[in-house]
Amino acid sequence: MLTCGVDIGARTIDIVLFDGAQVVEALVRDTGAFPKKNAADAFEEVLRSAGVQASGIDRILATGYGRNYFDGAHKVASEILCHAAGVAYLFPAVRTVIDIGGQDSKMIEVSDGAVKNFVMNDRCAAGTGRFIEIVAKTLNIALEDTGKAAAGSGDSCEISSMCAVFAESEIIGLLHKGVPRETILRGVFRSVARRTLGMTGKVGLKDDVVFTGGVALNAGVLEALKHEAGRNGIKVPPNPQITGALGAAIIAAKDLKGRQL
Repeated sequence: MLTCGVDIGARTIDIVLFDGAQVVEALVRDTGAFPKKNAADAFEEVLRSAGVQASGIDRILATGYGRNYFDGAHKVASEILCHAAGVAYLFPAVRTVIDIGGQDSKMIEVSDGAVKNFVMNDRCAAGTGRFIEIVAKTLNIALEDTGKAAAGSGDSCEISSMCAVFAESEIIGLLHKGVPRETILRGVFRSVARRTLGMTGKVGLKDDVVFTGGVALNAGVLEALKHEAGRNGIKVPPNPQITGALGAAIIAAKDLKGRQL
């Protein structure tokens, strides 16, 4: 059995091939301005890399905001369900999933691998990867270097604005006052962490806590989440961007097994 999960997000397209027991192949590509074409191209790329034909895939499930853009899918499913399934496969004891992507953030309460409750912020960029990209550009620091830069500062500053646009102006003001870029970054990361953890009122924060999404690759945000949550045990998957696609492939595999019974 070979299934495929295709997660078309606002910033990346993530694809996973799953053989019912483990990941066979995984790929992450930019969504870009043409998600439908780029998803089709990424799918062809992952097939070539795995050395399989499209006809060799038993079931394809698409998820993410752009899930309806992928014509080859047999089924679509909510990204909430897929993220929960993917994380539960990697961390069976997970109770809380914190996912911060390029354009939204979400917190999912999980019980025995199933979604119990969730809350999502998709209306404001201030708690997302997009905000960190804006800050990196404003501070003239490469996005991939921001985590390391923040770690080099023992100080933090308060970012009080709750809007990405106003926060950018606030950051420029701090620069003009001579506040070091590294200190500002640490303040930004803690602001993102507080905004994210503000969603816990609905779902709670129960161990095991797992942090996923592209922003989970940023060590500075992970440190900020641990600091603001008072928890050192927040876990991050080896490839935190693919959990939605992995979950989609796992759900597809379960659907297929159900049909074969």
